[in-house]
Amino acid sequence: MKGVWYTTAAVVIGWGMPLSLLAVTSQTFQVSATIIPGCLVVGGGSNYGNLTFGTYSALSTSTVSVALSGGVTLQCTPGVTLNMSVDGGLHNSSGRHMQLNSGSALVTYQLFQDAALSQSLGISQSVSVAYSNANTITLPIYGRVQLPGNQPGGTYSDTLQVQLSW
Repeated sequence: MKGVWYTTAAVVIGWGMPLSLLAVTSQTFQVSATIIPGCLVVGGGSNYGNLTFGTYSALSTSTVSVALSGGVTLQCTPGVTLNMSVDGGLHNSSGRHMQLNSGSALVTYQLFQDAALSQSLGISQSVSVAYSNANTITLPIYGRVQLPGNQPGGTYSDTLQVQLSW
């Protein structure tokens, strides 16, 4: 037959190869990770919350107590020691004050680190933040104001800076 080519191919596997190349071997390798303890501020943006004492008559002499509301929640690595400090605010002259938004009248207020208002939170005093759930930590800031009953009517406010460390 003219013009017809036949090709024969044979594949031989293992013939003439040393047997040890076909053996399965095993080795070990290390896997590790380092978790750095720390905290994460969740929500609230740059606003850590509000102490809103409410609305009262200019003649009121009530004592009003409130807890920090809204703002952020913190998440920390379990076991991390979290500390906070709060400055004296914008109107800090011999203590913390709220100032009348349209004037210079002041109303003194105090901060505490417990709901019973027994542990004062001094100006720039570093205090430990206790927590039982590392995923939902709120800042323990409580405020109290003794309304003087002799100040001009209007809105009084202050802005405080909170510093967190761990």
